[in-house]
Amino acid sequence: MSRAGLNLKYLRKLRGWTQEEFANKLDIKRSLVGAYEEERADPRIDVLEIVADIFKLSMDELLLKDLSVVSSTGSYLQKRRMQKMLSADRNIIHFVPIKAAAGYLAGYADTEFIDELNTFTLPMLAGGNYRAFEIIGDSMLPTPSGSIIVGEKVESIDDVKSGQAFIVVSKNEGIVYKRIQKNNKQKNKVTLESDNPSYQPYQINTEDILELWLAQVVIGKVASQQRWDVNSLANLVNNLQDQVSTLKKKMN
Repeated sequence: MSRAGLNLKYLRKLRGWTQEEFANKLDIKRSLVGAYEEERADPRIDVLEIVADIFKLSMDELLLKDLSVVSSTGSYLQKRRMQKMLSADRNIIHFVPIKAAAGYLAGYADTEFIDELNTFTLPMLAGGNYRAFEIIGDSMLPTPSGSIIVGEKVESIDDVKSGQAFIVVSKNEGIVYKRIQKNNKQKNKVTLESDNPSYQPYQINTEDILELWLAQVVIGKVASQQRWDVNSLANLVNNLQDQVSTLKKKMN
């Protein structure tokens, strides 16, 4: 016997969504959600596929498992989350694509939101807390738009060394990939710099920073790799030197 209707009700309540909110996410009428939950109708396959994608479940799990059953070790979903935590030594990396960036600002500290993100592992990384972010734009060329930056969590701005590249998550700027320059005279501010000299550095308040992820690995498509000739590299170095000189004058 299918458990789909009851599982939909359990999952909806687990998130605290009303039937109307759940219906909007599934792109169906609220009355259909009620019919599914009361088992007056069987959920359509396309609806189940959306639910499976939202909660990262298989169709078999939705149809056959009783997700609400609580044993001495917790519910089915709780046990799945525990298994993920136990496998942390495999360096499971949660991936934040561009389409999830807005939601990440609200849910970065929400374990349920993070648990829904897709994950992968990289064998070359040692034990640590890692996360991957997709970047868009050319401000960090030669790292091309669409690259994925894998960063290791840095807990405090005090642990940051000037010149290192970070994924910076902040209240006002959102998620950006920049190099951080610390200011010895204004400890409550840091300067964010782009590798592309066409973009001007700018300052943000340290109190606005929500998370810092020190860049460790860049993943990109081979076809999108940027090629530079000697003249381009020379111009880049000269522009960077000019920017450094300008910053030093401002700091002094």
